Amino acid sequence: MVRVLEKVGCTVTYNTKQTCCGQPAFNAGFWDEARTVCMKFVKDFHGSDYVVTPSASCAGFVRNYYSKLLDNSSVHNEVKELSKRVLEFSEFMVKVLQVEHVGAVLNGKATYHDSCAGLRECRIKDEPRRLLSHVKGLELHEMNDVETCCGFGGTFAIKFEPISIGMGEQKVENALLTKANYLISTDLSCLMHLDGYIKNKGYSLRTMHIADVLASGW
Repeated sequence: MVRVLEKVGCTVTYNTKQTCCGQPAFNAGFWDEARTVCMKFVKDFHGSDYVVTPSASCAGFVRNYYSKLLDNSSVHNEVKELSKRVLEFSEFMVKVLQVEHVGAVLNGKATYHDSCAGLRECRIKDEPRRLLSHVKGLELHEMNDVETCCGFGGTFAIKFEPISIGMGEQKVENALLTKANYLISTDLSCLMHLDGYIKNKGYSLRTMHIADVLASGW
């Protein structure tokens, strides 16, 4: 992601002291612990023009839930301002930078998976597809039930393993029906889950994050 952003003219800084956005603790019901991590996140990214993440899950959590967790706190106003500056990578490329063509080359057929966080929390649908349409040599084919969850859901995959595996199987089988070589998404959490099922079955389908696709061939 950094390579692509620098190629299109961004000055990228990386705070090595940054930690989690707090979502795992929040989803597990540990709101006080999550609030502590969220406060750290606010301080870690103070002063930046934009906070760009290769995970729609993180972006969606900061934008949609920080205001609830930190309401009436000392950083209430800063949180409201921060939520406008946190963007997922593909939406930052298309909406802010207005760049869709980065000179990427990747030969083969691909299908794209809409992550729940990207689609439902960040309202990202068209942006990654527009970026992928400009990758030389890449044929993009939509799979059936493309907007259906892959079954990961963080701790859901642990608490409800059989259901999670069944949902992952459905997603992978739909991807295979497109004859794709690559299964692409904005969220590594989804890709990790799906790749585990793919490797378990010995399929040749390769999972790739969209940032890795856009950094290919140059």
